[in-house]
Amino acid sequence: MKLSEFTTKMTDDLIAEHPAKHRDESRLMVLHRKSGEIEHRNFKDILEYFNPGDLMVFNDTQVFPAKLIGNKEKTGARIEVFLLRELNENFKLWDVLVEPARKIRIGNKLYFGLDDSMVAEVIDNTTSRGRTLRFLYDGPHDEFKRNLYAMGATPIPPYIKRDVEPEDAERYQTIFARNEGAVVAPAAGLHFSRELMRRLEIRDIETGFLTMHLGHGCYKRIEVEDLTKHRIDSEQMDVSEELALRVNEKRDAKQKICAVGTSVLRAMETVVGMNGHIKPFSGWTNKFIFPPYEVTTADALITNFHMPMSTTLMVTAAFGGYDNVMRAYDVAVEEKYGFGAYGDAMLIVD
Repeated sequence: MKLSEFTTKMTDDLIAEHPAKHRDESRLMVLHRKSGEIEHRNFKDILEYFNPGDLMVFNDTQVFPAKLIGNKEKTGARIEVFLLRELNENFKLWDVLVEPARKIRIGNKLYFGLDDSMVAEVIDNTTSRGRTLRFLYDGPHDEFKRNLYAMGATPIPPYIKRDVEPEDAERYQTIFARNEGAVVAPAAGLHFSRELMRRLEIRDIETGFLTMHLGHGCYKRIEVEDLTKHRIDSEQMDVSEELALRVNEKRDAKQKICAVGTSVLRAMETVVGMNGHIKPFSGWTNKFIFPPYEVTTADALITNFHMPMSTTLMVTAAFGGYDNVMRAYDVAVEEKYGFGAYGDAMLIVD
C-alpha cells in the first residue's frame, strides 16, 4: 500500500490535549471487523466483549522523564535535550536528540539544573539531530540517574501543543509500568484504572505482560510513498517464557487473546511461529506491520485513534482491515472522538 492511502479527515482540534478525568471513562468505539458494525460505548464497557479465561496482553514499559532544558557553555544558549537511551552506565553515555542541532558540535559542554550542577560533553554525532553525550558526574550511578531524572520532564507527544504539566507525570504512564526504558507511553494501556484491572480479575479475564520500550521513532515522519521501502527504528523488547506458554495455551484452547496496544501486537508478531504460537525473546525488533497482513497472535486489539500517515494507524488497519478502519476513522471524526495518546479508544473484535 501507499503512504497517501493513510490520510484521514482528522483536524488538529480533535487531538486530545489532556486525558479524561478518570482513566477508564474515555469513549470507546467498538469495530466488529467481520461485519463492519460500529458501536459507541464507554471504556468501562470493554469487559462485555470478553469471557472468563480470555487473555489481555499489556506492555509494561515505563516512561522516564526524557525532556531536559540545558544551556551551552560560553554562549548560554538554551538547548533542548531529549534523552533516548543510556548507552553505557560506567561512562554515563547517552544517546540524545538536541534542538537547535546546528548549535551543538563535538566538544561542546552543556549545563543542566538551576545551578548548572549537571554537566555533559558532546562526544559524537549520530544523526542530524542526534548526539552522544557523556555526563561528567563523579557519584554512583543510581544517584546520577535520580539527579538527572529530577531535572527532566515527561516526554508528552509533540502533537500536544502545550507545556508539560505536573499531572502528566502520572497520567502519561500506565498504572502497571515497571520496566524503565520508554520515551513514548503505550497509549492503549493508559485507559486501564486500578478499578478496571480489579474487575478483570473478578471476571476471570486473565492478564499478561510483555515489554517493548517505545522510542522516539514512533513520531518519525515517513518519507517514502512505497511503504515497503520504509524502515522503522529498532526498539528493545522482551517476551518471557511464562507469557509465551500462556499465549500458546490460550491459542490452542481457542480462547480470545487481546493485544492492548499496537506495540503488543508488533511484539507478538515479531516472535510468532506456527499456528499463532509465540516464542520467548529478548532483543530488538523493527517489525513494521501494514496492510495486507494476516495477524495470527491476537483475536482483538485495543488501541487509540492515531495520527494520519502514522505507523500505528497502519498496524491498526492491518488488524482491522483497511476499509473497515478507514471508515471507522471517518466516523470518529464525525462523532468528534479524541485523537492521540490522551484521546479515546477503539476496540477491534470479530
